Parts: sequence; C-alpha cells; structure tokens
Amino acid sequence: MIEQLDFAKSPLIPAIVQDAVTRQVLMLGFMNRAAVARTLETRKVTFFSRSRQTLWTKGETSGNTLELVGIYPDCDDDTLLVLATPAGPTCHRGTKSCFDEPAATDRTFLWQLEDTITRRLAAGGDSSYVATLAARGLPRIAQKVGEEGVETALAATTGSDTETVSESADLLFHLTLLLRAKDLSLDDVVAELKRRAKPDG
Repeated sequence: MIEQLDFAKSPLIPAIVQDAVTRQVLMLGFMNRAAVARTLETRKVTFFSRSRQTLWTKGETSGNTLELVGIYPDCDDDTLLVLATPAGPTCHRGTKSCFDEPAATDRTFLWQLEDTITRRLAAGGDSSYVATLAARGLPRIAQKVGEEGVETALAATTGSDTETVSESADLLFHLTLLLRAKDLSLDDVVAELKRRAKPDG
C-alpha cells in the first residue's frame, strides 16, 4: 500500500482519522512514508510531527492511543482515511474528537452503546448492571430479552407512545447485550438484514 501513495507531491500527506465504529471524525494529522510504515507495523496510529520534526505515535505520552483498523488512500493516492479504535479521548482537551461537532444522537449511538456494553462485560464482577446480569449466565440474558419483547408488544398495543419507546429502548439494550455475550455484534445483524434486502428495496 505504501508504494501506491504519491509522496512526490509532498513528503507529508494528510491523514483523516475516524472512529472505526461510529465513523466520527477524530482528528487530522500528517504522515510521511516512515509514519505509514510504523502504523502498519505496530497497529498504533503514528504521525509525523511538524512542530518537532519527528515521528509521533498518538498516545505515547497520554496513553490515549489509536488502534489501527485500516488505512485507505483516496482516489489521488495523496490523502489517507484512517479507521481506528480510540483508547480514551483523542483531543488534548479531553474530548473524543478534535473537532467541535455535536455528540452522536443518531443511529451511530447504537454502536457506541455496544462499545460501552463490551467494556462493561470485560470489567466483570458486580461493576455494572451489564456485568451483574452477564454473571447470571446466557439463559438469564435471553430470558430478559424475552421479557422486554413481551413488554414492548404490550406497550405497542395497549400503552402510550412514550411507553412503547421506553420498552423498545429496554429491548434494544438487552438484545445488544445478548449479542455481545455470544460474541456477536450489531454489525452481524446488519449484514444479515443487508443479505435479505432486495436490490429494488
């Protein structure tokens, strides 16, 4: 991949970093040939610091690294899109992104929720509701999904819109937890829905 990049135009090429899950733009940096090579080798996103004139791995001081998922050149091979998984805030201000943009309020929030559930499952013990429920085993999680499904159906048929939304939120939460407990993800569900979708909609 490095060979196809056009460093003849400039020894430094822009690298736009996006969260691999939410696709939120996290930061913009610059990479030279060595930075790209180190990023691919270590799987830690590395830039060339223009102020210090040296390679700089994001998070080498703060610990807030960017774990590489993939690098994609643009059509002219002179700009990079870097998909990464952030470990903590990306910006020095302590924010997730270096850009002042609204927090995710649309469908991408579901993937942020999935990430939170994954981290709480990993923490284990009684550190959270997620961990406590998971400790009771997969059958209990599945039972909870069933209960929430029934409550959602009842709310839709006999309750208010507010109740329907509330119960649907409970159902989505527990369904996401069930998927993660089985090492599955929302992406797996989306892939199946796309497989079923007809080309003409």
